[in-house]
Amino acid sequence: MRAVWKGTIGFGTYAIPVKAYSAIEEHNVPLHQVHEPDGGRVRVKWVCEVDGAEVPAAEIAKGYPVPNGDVVLLTSGDFASLLPPTTQSMDVVGFTPAEQVDPMYFARSYFLEPEPAGTKPYVLLSEALQQSGRIAIVKVTLRQRETLGALRVRDQVILLETMLWPDEIRRPDFPFLHEDVDLRRGELRNAVSLIEDLTRDFDPGRYTDHYREALEALIQAKLDGDDVLRPTAAEQTEGVTRLLAALQQGPVEKAQEAADKAREARTRAKRTASSGSSAKTS
Repeated sequence: MRAVWKGTIGFGTYAIPVKAYSAIEEHNVPLHQVHEPDGGRVRVKWVCEVDGAEVPAAEIAKGYPVPNGDVVLLTSGDFASLLPPTTQSMDVVGFTPAEQVDPMYFARSYFLEPEPAGTKPYVLLSEALQQSGRIAIVKVTLRQRETLGALRVRDQVILLETMLWPDEIRRPDFPFLHEDVDLRRGELRNAVSLIEDLTRDFDPGRYTDHYREALEALIQAKLDGDDVLRPTAAEQTEGVTRLLAALQQGPVEKAQEAADKAREARTRAKRTASSGSSAKTS
């Protein structure tokens, strides 16, 4: 794994040096957008809507659109000025019972590995969090943006969960929430009984991604049946056509050059003969 962040956890008088690694990896089947007739890869081009020109990456910046059509241009220096004095510190701002934090706030997970010099305070914090049943609320700067986070323990490893800000959580407003739904006591009792009968310990290994398995099997079947496109075939055909044209053009040009020379020779001969006739007449 490659570390995506390196810094310290600021906890009281402790400064625990750690490295952060992404705790997840999505296993998607890689699919490209292609041109259906020949299988050629479809590429995205960045085009300016003002002059229609293709824009190189070096000229792409960020801008805030104003309702009247103006744009506030923001440079890399502008964004740098918004960052805290240090981006290598994860500051603990408080602790809270784990059950009070709705999992909906969690955005992405990172494993935190202690540097050798910080192993003992790291383990101390880990054990303290587990025994207290608390999680630590932190502020950390990741990918050039300050974010809220939570530190919790999983398999003796401290896990950083980046969190959404409160105003990023939508409030549902569905019609049934404003209605009085009459539930009979027997119906509710039966539903609870059914849930209890189907309750078991959570084992993620029991579940598989059937869609991915079916997609991989479909792709393999097409490969086995040679049901594929060869995007380079069109380029190769065009190259052969150009080569043949070049080969054909060579003799034609030589023949034309020889014809031009013969024509010039005949013209000179006529001029010479004409000059000789004039001399004899004189």
